[in-house]
Amino acid sequence: MTDEEFMRKALAEAEEAAAAGEVPIGAVIVVDGRIVARDHNRREELNDPTAHAEILALRKAGKELGRWRLGRATLYVTVEPCPMCAGAMVQARLERLVYGARDLKAGAVESTVNLVRNKAYNHQVEVRAGCLEDACADVMTRFFAGRRGRDGDHPDPEEGTGGSRSQ
Repeated sequence: MTDEEFMRKALAEAEEAAAAGEVPIGAVIVVDGRIVARDHNRREELNDPTAHAEILALRKAGKELGRWRLGRATLYVTVEPCPMCAGAMVQARLERLVYGARDLKAGAVESTVNLVRNKAYNHQVEVRAGCLEDACADVMTRFFAGRRGRDGDHPDPEEGTGGSRSQ
């Protein structure tokens, strides 16, 4: 399968998140051409601030593979990872990251900082940005457009605005 085909699997996860009222971000982890883990944001469901799609998928991959080092794995995620998720990828020794839409306010791969390719760390992650970018951005845009009030404000001030990832 191609990067685009795996990203479509991550987009399906994002749609599941949206249907459940979660910020629509999906993640899929692939090793040797096989999907070993997939998930989507579940912060509301689990009442867990760390229940981002990437973190949940990394946990599942570790269990599936029986190891925490994911050196041959590629993570596909619909939106540029936040600092927490980017740091987890470095800690997991992830080989490759493919993401869709940029997050200009909280992205920690290219938009605000670059944690996954920082030479100060003992591991760097190979990155492909912009895979199915328009489709990934559209899921977020539709979700937040449906949640905004008439004045453009998000109904829950703790969740931020649609202009950022706001996981």
